[in-house]
Order: sequence, then structure tokens, then C-alpha cells
Amino acid sequence: RRPSPAGSVRFGPSQEVLGEDKLMAILKERELKIYWGTATTGKPHVAYFVPMSKIADFLKAGCEVTILFADLHAYLDNMKAPWELLELRTRYYEHVIKAMLESIGVPLEKLKFVRGTDYQLSKEYTLDVYRLSSVVTQHDAKKAGAEVVKQVEHPLLSGLLYPGLQALDEEYLKVDAQFGGVDQRKIFTFAEKYLPSLGYAKRVHLMNPMVPGLTGSKMSSSEEDSKIDLLDRKEDVKKKLKKAFCEPGNVENNGVLSFIKHVLFPLKSEFVVLREEKWGGNKTYTAYEALEKDFAEQV
Repeated sequence: RRPSPAGSVRFGPSQEVLGEDKLMAILKERELKIYWGTATTGKPHVAYFVPMSKIADFLKAGCEVTILFADLHAYLDNMKAPWELLELRTRYYEHVIKAMLESIGVPLEKLKFVRGTDYQLSKEYTLDVYRLSSVVTQHDAKKAGAEVVKQVEHPLLSGLLYPGLQALDEEYLKVDAQFGGVDQRKIFTFAEKYLPSLGYAKRVHLMNPMVPGLTGSKMSSSEEDSKIDLLDRKEDVKKKLKKAFCEPGNVENNGVLSFIKHVLFPLKSEFVVLREEKWGGNKTYTAYEALEKDFAEQV
């Protein structure tokens, strides 16, 4: 349940791996089939470059990668995407995600793109939703979605269905592994517990870290000042960065440092700090660790 040294050689570092033994057994036989899903709710922001760069790593390692636009999930999550907006919201996500991937050199022809409603409304899938609901407790369903599904005082039944559908996606997309942020961990362990009860195989789960927002909390689509939107103007980006939490010497919950670590460094080979000559002139970093060390020591 810790980052896999062997897996890191193939895919680059992940924050956590569930099912490492199974992962290594598959890799001895063939390449991994993996999927990453995104519910089409708010507007994607720059933190989405974290999974995008990871998807690039998976492709370089020879994996078969599927990207799921989870439109039905967006509707089930407290109706973050109303049914009448679902089609437009999903098309927006498709354009944005593909543009992000192309901007970092990912060949789109090597990826498979799927919408949830392409198969989640089928007779077979619907029956499995009912089968799963007959064995899952309300407690486990609520716990699984605690960090992903919007939490309200009087939760809707749709939010309790959400984790079950995500678990079933692993079977219906015919993958070996699901990839997502560490906020998905409870849904991943839920899937590991309940898929076998329907006669389906337990899958491997790979997780990337969550990028704290510029204000120090989780970068969120609903907190405007915490995130840099992909459609923000240049002046808006500068304004948000100037307001960001970046206390000298503090490397904990530092939104700016986290952005550099998780977004910029995986995509760029170096980071340049611009300084006047009287302060030592410009300094170039080729590794994040060196930058963090200097920042902590206030060099």
C-alpha cells in the first residue's frame, strides 16, 4: 500500500498503489489496461495536468489507456450537472481534456475515449447496479463517497449509487486497473470489497496526490481563488498567484510550492526564479527538492 519501486520504473512515481502484487503479476504477462475517469461537473483547472502527465507516463510504458467522461456520475452527484446541461458539459470536458493532452505531447490516437452513458444505461449494467445495491450497505456507500460526492445534511439516494457505478465501470471497461487521485481511495477500497461479490475480479488501483489550492486548501472548482482555471486570462492568473498563500520558509500547505511540484516540474525540465543581481541573480532549478530546500532555508 505504498508507492511501488518496481512500478515506478514503468510508470513514474505514484503516491499510492493498492494491489501491487497483482500489478506486477500482470506486467510479467502483458501490458496493463488502465482507465482514468472524470465526472463532468465544474470547469477543469490546471491541477488536471497532474493526471494528464501521469496518463502520458502510462502510454510511454506501453499501457492501454481509456479515458472515461463520467457524465452520469456528474448528474448523480447532487445534480452538479443538471440533466439538460449534461450533453454540453460533457462536450466541453472532451474538448478541454483533449486539448490539455495535446499540449503536453500525448498522442490522442493511442487513447480510447468513452462516455459513461455509452454503456451505463444498458440492460446488463442496470441489472448489475440492482445486484450491487442488494449487497451494499447504506453505511458503506456513504463512507465510500465521503471525499468525492458532495456532502449535504439530507443526502440524495443518487449520491449513494455513485460509488457502486464507479466500481462497476472497472468491469465494463474491461481494465486491470483504475487510476485517480488519493481522494478516490475510499471508492477504490469499496470496489475491491464488493466487485468480487458479483463474481468480478478485484482490480489494481493507482493514485496521484491532490494539489492543494493556492489558498492552501484543496484546489477546488467551487473555490474561485483556490484554482487557476484553464480559461483564465493572463492577468487573472497573475492576480491569483499574487494573492496565493506562500509564507516564506513554510513548505506545508503551500499552494504555490505544490503547484510547482505537482504541475510544473512533471511537465518542464527546469524552473527559473527571477531575481535582481543584488539578490544573487536568476537561479535555475532542475529538481523540485532543491527548490523546496532553498525555500525552507530562505536562501
